[in-house]
Amino acid sequence: MPLSPNPNIFANSPINRAGHLRGNPDWLAEKRNDPSSLFVPLWNLDPLVLPEPAPSDGKDVGWVPLAAVEPLAAPGAIEVFLGINKRGKALFAIDISAAKNPETEGPLKGFGAFEEIRGLAMKGEITPTELAILAQAKGMIDWHKRHGFCSNCGAKTELAEAGYKRACNACNAEHFPRTDPVVIMIATYGDKAFLGRQKIFPKGMYSALAGFMEPGESIEEAVARELDEEAKIAVKSVRYHSTQPWPFPSSLMIGCIAEAESEDFEIDGVELSSGKWFTRDELAAAVEARAPGFFIPPPFAIAHHLVKAFVAGE
Repeated sequence: MPLSPNPNIFANSPINRAGHLRGNPDWLAEKRNDPSSLFVPLWNLDPLVLPEPAPSDGKDVGWVPLAAVEPLAAPGAIEVFLGINKRGKALFAIDISAAKNPETEGPLKGFGAFEEIRGLAMKGEITPTELAILAQAKGMIDWHKRHGFCSNCGAKTELAEAGYKRACNACNAEHFPRTDPVVIMIATYGDKAFLGRQKIFPKGMYSALAGFMEPGESIEEAVARELDEEAKIAVKSVRYHSTQPWPFPSSLMIGCIAEAESEDFEIDGVELSSGKWFTRDELAAAVEARAPGFFIPPPFAIAHHLVKAFVAGE
């Protein structure tokens, strides 16, 4: 039985990651060179995107055969196996950052544009399932670009297992793609929920509070600590809502709703510049983008769906 849909952008990937096949070099080599296999090239971490066939049709991922991108890749360029799509085709991501400008010269000239996936998500120009695949591709390529050397001995590492490991031949250490867990939460008290503001936010925007989890800390403890540190809000219970992969560069947003002990709060002045308890009616208006004087993040952000869940009484 398939999972229930996740409300968050960058989730709901439709592909089979086929983890049991990543360690089979013969199978990988066969798929890499199979003319039916598809590659999405990333240039400076932005994927190739095809333009809309007609207005309002939406954009598509620029899947191309290996022959179209291999000439643009540097020797030893990062290639990552993403998975198998519903039609049985193998999907790969490849880094072509060595190319001067693939939009204006070479085999991809005039084919499409290399676009930042956050902007694509905010504008709703590409389907959520394809955004999930692009998030995987960006996150993996970015990790490899940042972890070319062993954190144990400093020697150069090599890509292994289709991109899901880097191996150090000097000290035999193995390194795996990291995901940094971040708790993001709203506190509730009766018919109200607490949102905060940072100085960098656009004027009038309030959002959920968030922070990185620390070693040896449970999700519930991290939620309680962040609310206490940023707003001196004491909570008595925490419940999980949903998660959102966040490839900027490699986080997993863990959405929670916490029940506060009271409406008391005190802004720290460091992480937050201000905060406020909003009524359910006020937040219902914000979800529908009709609240006077303030607004919340758009639907591409998990904070939006936490507020929406509170408004719906979930």
